[in-house]
Amino acid sequence: MAEDLILERCDLELEANGCDHHTTDLCQERLVVRRGQPFRLTLHFEGRSYEAGVDSLTFSVVTGPAPSEEARTKARFPLSDAAEEGAWTASVVDQQDSALSLQLSSPAHAPIGLYRLSLEASTGYQGSSFVLGHFTLLFNPWCPADAVYLEPDEERQEYILTQQGFVYQGSAKFINSVPWNFGQFEDGILDICLMLLDVNPKFLKNSGRDCSRRSSPIYVGRVVSAMVNCNDDQGVLYGRWDNKYTDGISPTSWIGSVDILRRWKNDGCQNVKYGQCWVFAAVACTVLRCLGIPTRVVTNYNSAHDQNSNLLIEYYRNESGDNRGNKSEMIWNFHCWVESWMARPDLKPGYEGWQAIDPTPQEKSEGTYCCGPVPVRAIKEGDLSTKYDAPFVFAEVNADVVEWIRKDDGSLHKSINRSLVVGLNISTKRVGRDEREDITHTYKYPEGTPEEREAFRRANHLNKLANKEETGMAMRIRVGQSMNMGSDFDVFAHITNDTAEDRTCRLLLCARTVSYNGVLGPECGTKNLFSLSLEPFSEKSIPLRILYEKYCDCLTESNLIKVRGLLFEPAANSYLLAERDIYLENPEIKIRILGEPKQNRKLVAEVSLRNPLTMALESCTFTVEGAGLTEEQKTVEIPNSVEAGEEAKVRVDLLPLHVGRHKLVVNFESDKLKAVKGYRNVIIGPP
Repeated sequence: MAEDLILERCDLELEANGCDHHTTDLCQERLVVRRGQPFRLTLHFEGRSYEAGVDSLTFSVVTGPAPSEEARTKARFPLSDAAEEGAWTASVVDQQDSALSLQLSSPAHAPIGLYRLSLEASTGYQGSSFVLGHFTLLFNPWCPADAVYLEPDEERQEYILTQQGFVYQGSAKFINSVPWNFGQFEDGILDICLMLLDVNPKFLKNSGRDCSRRSSPIYVGRVVSAMVNCNDDQGVLYGRWDNKYTDGISPTSWIGSVDILRRWKNDGCQNVKYGQCWVFAAVACTVLRCLGIPTRVVTNYNSAHDQNSNLLIEYYRNESGDNRGNKSEMIWNFHCWVESWMARPDLKPGYEGWQAIDPTPQEKSEGTYCCGPVPVRAIKEGDLSTKYDAPFVFAEVNADVVEWIRKDDGSLHKSINRSLVVGLNISTKRVGRDEREDITHTYKYPEGTPEEREAFRRANHLNKLANKEETGMAMRIRVGQSMNMGSDFDVFAHITNDTAEDRTCRLLLCARTVSYNGVLGPECGTKNLFSLSLEPFSEKSIPLRILYEKYCDCLTESNLIKVRGLLFEPAANSYLLAERDIYLENPEIKIRILGEPKQNRKLVAEVSLRNPLTMALESCTFTVEGAGLTEEQKTVEIPNSVEAGEEAKVRVDLLPLHVGRHKLVVNFESDKLKAVKGYRNVIIGPP
């Protein structure tokens, strides 16, 4: 009788599997593979070799604390030549002496997560079992049978493998691109993403069911949406919007997700202070890309927060144009969420593809602060019964704004505001390029088309279907040259009288600092013209000068000023309102790379910024990070003041670990100039 088969060691073929599964960065010391695709391992036996007719090999894989075959979190499968679709399989690839090369395959619908792989070897009635090791299984956009399959390779490169990108901020008329280090393959990030799944309330309530449901990107997307904010759980980020951030880090100071996720883990899953919408979205993008779900950050300009789902945002203003109504229903200058690519077998055909997921805690969904995934296509079609949270996302891009003026006598008058359109310039980073792509057309049909009206009818958006009244008068806010931080500048109320009559009006022009979520700060410029004459078929431009000395102390880190014009015509008892959000441009950060950019060779980045203000900057710091260029974030303080017009300059050491194209992302902070961002692409060559 043959002696027992004894396993000496198991080689998990990290390098080959990492290359085949697009997980090279993750496979430095452990096996990370994607589902629905074979991976290799080699068994080395002691004494004698494996004999097909004599020895029987059976493998088992388990994931989660309560594995079961029924929940698909446990499987036993023999070594066999018969390939079975949709099941775990193992087959022989090659045999040389005592080394047996095998190919294992997982089903394309297997739950993702950390697995233990074991082997039972039996010869006749004798048998022994061995733990071969652990591996992590991820979603697989390269596998046609996987629910996250995405066909164009350049899109897989961008939405899974690219570790840096942009989030878009500013205003609808001045879109500002902010560089971001997603860093989904940086050291320790995969473990943190798995930990995030393991502390979610659904896992704590029923771990077996939660691990089983991790086969679905719909489920995982919903869990991640809830866990990136900390409103119901041990989630990552604490959201704050009141400009009081001294006991944490201001949301505008972050330049990447890696630092945030590591802080969360190192502090024992305590929330990280503070986040706002783009921080929530960027961290969710990191987690979802890391787990294998194609994801991108999107920004919607003039984004509505509609609490009561009536698709209306109503502003009640006094005769000076100041808002006196409900402050919780607002138009945000911009709002960010993510889109993830997946099939939707739970919905009717045609709703696969990009799904909106919003991790910013705004409204509860099924009792939890999360939002989505909802098909972008369903938003475009006005199909508001679609799971999950279609009415809220539809309102974000389509709500109508109604302005009321409440006079001192209590009477209400409707004001016409043509300048505020919800859902403009919906933006994401273009595939493979450092440019913006406008994706508004994926959310909305062109204005005035029959398809748009049909979508509004389907959504019962009656206000949008009503005819708009015309008065023959128009007003818009115009600006001159681009406006830089620290400068004085003019804005203009441009008024048109398209009627054959003389009009006499009162014009109130007001500029106030504003946070990106629409909350107004102090005034920084006003003009009140009690009698403004407008001749028939004429135009007038009324200037308003805005001074740095007036806005410098009350500007928020969003760098935004809202200019509002209110035109009142007593004869017709009519009000006309125009608004514009002005973004003040920060100075440029210059980055020079000194030395030859090669793998594992020290590099130096020289980072500088010229002070654009008329006064000195104090407490200046530069912070830099970049996936593949720095192991962790580096901050350099400048000990002295930086005088007006002078340059702040530091040098930072880098050690590039990976060949290829990387982004070095920089943030500058000081007492009077905050959250200035810059980046530089660095191509690292082989050693």
